[in-house]
Amino acid sequence: MVSVRQAVRAWAVEMKFSLVDQTKLVTAASELARNTLIHGGGGSARLEALEDGGRQGIRLIFEDQGPGIEDVKLALTDGYTTGHGLGLGLSGSRRLVNEFEITTSPGEGTRVAVTKWK
Repeated sequence: MVSVRQAVRAWAVEMKFSLVDQTKLVTAASELARNTLIHGGGGSARLEALEDGGRQGIRLIFEDQGPGIEDVKLALTDGYTTGHGLGLGLSGSRRLVNEFEITTSPGEGTRVAVTKWK
């Protein structure tokens, strides 16, 4: 998780994101990496630099082959947790970015892609 946070911070600095947006991206990455590790049993994280009509962005993609999420709507509810946390990982991450996509299937894993535009 530390290496994911460091990589996201380095990319955000290099792409000249504001300090506030750097913090939002690193926080979202940390939460999603933790979910991938704890709930998904591990997986992968990928960072992509984006450009669209002159604006720049960073996309973070987290994938695992874990048990999946049975009820995505419930999992995105503030305070809902299947562990011992505060239940703000997915819902908090969604609020910190401009775009949030989740694809999951019980028994087949989860893919979460988030994008922050500058």
